[in-house]
Amino acid sequence: MDLRLPRLRGLLRGPRRLAAAAAAVVVLAGAGTWTAAADEDAPPVHRADRVMDMGNGVRIDTSYFTSSDEGRRPAVLLAHGFGGSKDDVRQQAQNLARDGYAVLTWSARSFGRSTGRIGLNDPKGEVADVRRLIDWLAKQPQVQLDKTGDPRVGMAGASYGGAIALETAGYDDRVDAIAPAITYWNLADALFPNGVFKKLWAGIFVNSGGGCARFEPKLCQMYQRVAESGVPDTQAVKLLQERSPSAVGDRIKVPALLMQGQTDSLFPLGQADAAAKAIRANGAPVDVDWIAGGHDGGDMETSRVQARVQSWFDRYLKDDKGTDTGPAFRITRTGGVDSTDGQAQRRGASSDTYPGLESGRKSIALTGREQSFANPAGANPPAVSALPGLGGGGLAQLSSLGVGVSLDFPGQFARFESAPVTGDVRITGSPTVTVHVESTRDDAVLFGKVYDVGPGGTQQVLPSQLVTPLRVEGAKAGKDVTITLPAVDHDVEQGHRLRLVLASTDLGYASPAAPATYTVSLKGDLSVPTAPGVTTAAAPLPAWVWWLPLAGAVVALVLLLTGRRRTSAAPPDPELAEVPLQITDLSKRYAKSADRYAVKELSFRVEKGQVLGLLGPNGAGKTTTLRMLMGLIKPDGGEIRVFGRAIRPGAPVLSRVGAFVEGAGFLPHLSGRENLELYWAATGRPAEDAHLDEALQIAGLGDALSRAVRTYSQGMRQRLAIAQAMLGMPDLLILDEPTNGLDPPQIREMREVMIRYAAAGRTVIVSSHLLAEIEQSCTHLVVMDRGRLVQAGPVAEIIGSGDTLLVGTGTPVEEPVVEKIASLPGVTSAVRTDDGLLVRLGADGSAQRLVVELVRLEVPVESVGPHRRLEDAFLTLIGGSA
Repeated sequence: MDLRLPRLRGLLRGPRRLAAAAAAVVVLAGAGTWTAAADEDAPPVHRADRVMDMGNGVRIDTSYFTSSDEGRRPAVLLAHGFGGSKDDVRQQAQNLARDGYAVLTWSARSFGRSTGRIGLNDPKGEVADVRRLIDWLAKQPQVQLDKTGDPRVGMAGASYGGAIALETAGYDDRVDAIAPAITYWNLADALFPNGVFKKLWAGIFVNSGGGCARFEPKLCQMYQRVAESGVPDTQAVKLLQERSPSAVGDRIKVPALLMQGQTDSLFPLGQADAAAKAIRANGAPVDVDWIAGGHDGGDMETSRVQARVQSWFDRYLKDDKGTDTGPAFRITRTGGVDSTDGQAQRRGASSDTYPGLESGRKSIALTGREQSFANPAGANPPAVSALPGLGGGGLAQLSSLGVGVSLDFPGQFARFESAPVTGDVRITGSPTVTVHVESTRDDAVLFGKVYDVGPGGTQQVLPSQLVTPLRVEGAKAGKDVTITLPAVDHDVEQGHRLRLVLASTDLGYASPAAPATYTVSLKGDLSVPTAPGVTTAAAPLPAWVWWLPLAGAVVALVLLLTGRRRTSAAPPDPELAEVPLQITDLSKRYAKSADRYAVKELSFRVEKGQVLGLLGPNGAGKTTTLRMLMGLIKPDGGEIRVFGRAIRPGAPVLSRVGAFVEGAGFLPHLSGRENLELYWAATGRPAEDAHLDEALQIAGLGDALSRAVRTYSQGMRQRLAIAQAMLGMPDLLILDEPTNGLDPPQIREMREVMIRYAAAGRTVIVSSHLLAEIEQSCTHLVVMDRGRLVQAGPVAEIIGSGDTLLVGTGTPVEEPVVEKIASLPGVTSAVRTDDGLLVRLGADGSAQRLVVELVRLEVPVESVGPHRRLEDAFLTLIGGSA
């Protein structure tokens, strides 16, 4: 599992018209040569590079993109993120130009080849530059005009570039539509949330800008003052607010597509919420999109986001009223992780209206006595939540593997916990809670966070690695405070607990250096928003989704051919009505043997949403178990229940089960299409429920579908069998060696199908000898040997039980640093490898503390994960049986 430190490219970015600009835009000599952008698609795109003189020694480097089409067209201004340049948005500019826009990109002051000092989107600096660029666009023969001097123009950009789009829309009424992403509404609120200095992000921000000297003097002085004191003063807050979109929020009256990142401790979701409320109050259309990534990493969904931006501009710049701009509110949700490339499988949830951060509140009772804890001298050691570049993306994925990196030090936090939730709870928005705070000093700083704690407390996840800092003034006399916790979209599974933690320190923030004791008690329940109007769409599945088997087809055919009579069924168990599979003491003897068992006293349970891998060496009893589960053979002892109903040949509940066990029996003289139609007809269900045409279209057999199956290769037969077996979308899917005969791309696609299939609320059981595929696809494992259960549990628990971690590093670690790592508390040894370090932990060691120490030693960490693979764990469990 990777923890990547991406290059920081996307941090930050008077009157209606600046009457009589101090200096007209001057195109410097030698610029403006037209060049064709290299691309095979038509129409060709041309780019003109110009350096424009803004006056006072400021020169702005620009690129202008147009296609060869004749006629005027709307214009788009594309801005880049903090620390970047115009080159970062070149590809998007070319795509928009090809779609019929005139596109202008530029490097902001002090970035790329542009000069001037960084003003953090100063209305008299960067915003004035953009207004002059709009003046220039109004004079270009390719640009559509609403009136003289007023081009039809939209603006888009991420982070720093998103903020300049919002600000310009407030200062210049010629802007007609905007699409800002992962940006801020109020920069003071982002860097000084609730009066607490976000020191780690602020430091990275200044350094990525080239150092304090490259900022306007008043900004540099402000940073140095706050960094030294650790407390933002009134002057600092005022300075940042004046350079924020919120300063002109009542003047932004254009259609706005707001895209905000869920894994973002710099500009969290609340920033987009404030922008949406303000712009909508002005009467303008606003859509909100919560993407998966953010400044802490994760999937930025670049292709989808850029396509939605283009649709937004088609609708509001080209006036194409038939363009679908998407839902008013959309969330990207995770449905599993592909461990080959670290990419999460995504699906969308949406609503026709934006619910805000407080919709559908539900009270969850917390318990816990009044608790006292310390703010240590110097606020050290600090607790750990998000780390810039490692936060919600990498750390959240580690947490999903049971290797969480959130860290709270004993004696430095209070904890309150709920009972296990009785049903799944989807938190969408900002939880709130009221507590009473007392301190031995007047000024207290707390960090609130809500953990999702699994059964037994063995796993705790901090959603998106986000915390809420809170400065409590007057705490010495005692004070009731309501804490608004970070906005998240997170599913709390049934049986999990919610844990409220109030800590005295956090690595990313400045805490009081003076020691103090805080005392905290609860004043009410935890209130969580559930956004009931937001619905998750059926997962958009790749081609193979229509290839999964429907058990009814197999069972019905068996009944037709064998004429088995149904026997009376055992009564259903209502307590298991929602449990896909419960196997209890299952046994099956070999034929003509009283004491040799293929399966003996096997028990395990499978829950909704799991992808369960059934593992074991040859002869372990896997296929026998699956055949009993399908009702194809009768057990000698024990019981199988599917959704609470006992399994027997022809049991009605088998209509909810799909299976692919030991291939399918096709009629060789019929075509592939005819075989599929025959099998579906045998189920007695309506033809339209099969989605047969879609399955045939994506089966990838081409003309072979009309050929007799006797002409098929083994691989083609396997693909047809899976295509037949996936018809009808069963609730429980059973696959026995589903990848036999498939090439690597088809194996990868099948893996994605299983993950997404389960994420939609269904369950998959897969038996395979390909351990790498099982490790990448499955959430849980059942390991069998000689017919018996060896171990069952989450994949992370079985794989991660080793004590050796593999730490990937961007550059080789010097030997003196390796020696320091080896001498850390809880570390037994550290050895350099070609890719980084192998670190063996002692009994008192933990992955969390190791990561913290590596960061402090400035080790360039790129990934951290258990060294032991599934293959190692499997061979350990079964000994020499393999």
